[in-house]
Amino acid sequence: MNVDKIKQHFPETNIKVNEPLSHYTYTKTGGPADALIFPKTKEEVQAIIKWLNEEDWPVTILGNASNLIVKDGGIRGATIILTDMNQIVIKDKSIKVLTGAALIEVSKRAYQSGLTGLEFACGIPGSIGGAVYMNAGAYGGEVREVIKQVTVLTRDGRIIERNNDEMDFSYRHSKLQESDEIALEVVFELEEGDKEVIKEKMDELTYLRTSKQPLEYPSCGSVFKRPTGYFTGKLIQDAGLQGLTWGGAQISTKHAGFIVNIDNATATDYIELIEHIKKVILETDGVQLETEVKIIGEDYPALSGAEGSFLKRASNTLKEKLKDKKQKTVIEKS
Repeated sequence: MNVDKIKQHFPETNIKVNEPLSHYTYTKTGGPADALIFPKTKEEVQAIIKWLNEEDWPVTILGNASNLIVKDGGIRGATIILTDMNQIVIKDKSIKVLTGAALIEVSKRAYQSGLTGLEFACGIPGSIGGAVYMNAGAYGGEVREVIKQVTVLTRDGRIIERNNDEMDFSYRHSKLQESDEIALEVVFELEEGDKEVIKEKMDELTYLRTSKQPLEYPSCGSVFKRPTGYFTGKLIQDAGLQGLTWGGAQISTKHAGFIVNIDNATATDYIELIEHIKKVILETDGVQLETEVKIIGEDYPALSGAEGSFLKRASNTLKEKLKDKKQKTVIEKS
């Protein structure tokens, strides 16, 4: 893969080489992208995807990297980030928006136009594309309830328009997760509403979010899907894990469903802590937690020699301490 070649082929496109993805992820972690590409239009994305396919490049698509962990080894090939595709057009009760736009901004623009239906999204820190991919939701609302149409790009370069019922929306799921299609544009269909009522609802939800979520630290948002019949944060609290720190990552003392970066955490810190939480909750409660956050990329190359041996011993010591703490918690609960 020749990065210079793609820069020569798309001279007007913003392309960064060997760019640390920690500059873009909400966790402030993640290794470098071989080529990080910032298209501005649907047609530009289509042309880039077709060229990359012809050149046999691996391709990764990112929105604004909010509910995402990129591993410390980074991402090989081409990574396309859509945040420069952010045009919003409002006509009557419809909002047509390119998928790099922030969901929070679209919710705000809806309010300014006196349109109701997106109040629940006023604090969700994701892009429109990511919101469609995950069927993002909060406080009883989901984007599937207000989406009329999604324009997608297939991985072989075809642009297709899909209606809501073709998107297979369900809890934190859409068709895109199986089809690997790329959402390019979304049409929201809202209702006219009272601006004062809309503002009151958004203010209420903003207060709930800021009072309960650890927004003062970098994080990937809610780490786990809510298991049927349980609340993830309470499971983690009851297992005695809240406040547990692994490297620079910590289970938030404010909301146990979040893992925050308190001291230069690595993606490996996050991932190992996630796996530890899953293991403890399965053993103590019999509940298999599923991650809501998406984990992608390459592992950091293993260290060898004295340095690698030291890090392995340190990691094993920490794991033994966590194991002892977990066992003590189980005894106290029983």
